[in-house]
Amino acid sequence: QVQLVESGGGLVQPGGSLRLSCAASGFSFSNYAMSWVRQAPGKGREWVSLISSHGGITSYADSVKGRFTISRDNAKNTLYLQMNSLKPEDTALYYCAKKKEGGIPTTALYEYDYWGQGTQVTVSS
Repeated sequence: QVQLVESGGGLVQPGGSLRLSCAASGFSFSNYAMSWVRQAPGKGREWVSLISSHGGITSYADSVKGRFTISRDNAKNTLYLQMNSLKPEDTALYYCAKKKEGGIPTTALYEYDYWGQGTQVTVSS
């Protein structure tokens, strides 16, 4: 069955960096677009970044543009999110998500059918 397992979260000071990973299994990873989505305490899910199936298309929410970088290694079935210049408002549970069909990514969260359990990122001094 489809499994998505995030890792790499933690506590970091403002201005610091973290690299999140999402290990995928149970499907042909290289055939599907993926996204990172986050949920802060008391708020709804917020799309963060997307990447097409072969990595040629990426996009970012305005709130993270220029600070976060999404990438994927299809040989390792792994999705990444490099987060630099972290701010307290980046504090959230971060999820990776698999698109229902195909490799063209979308920001519409209803188009994603599988989600990981999330990894917590806390930015605080």
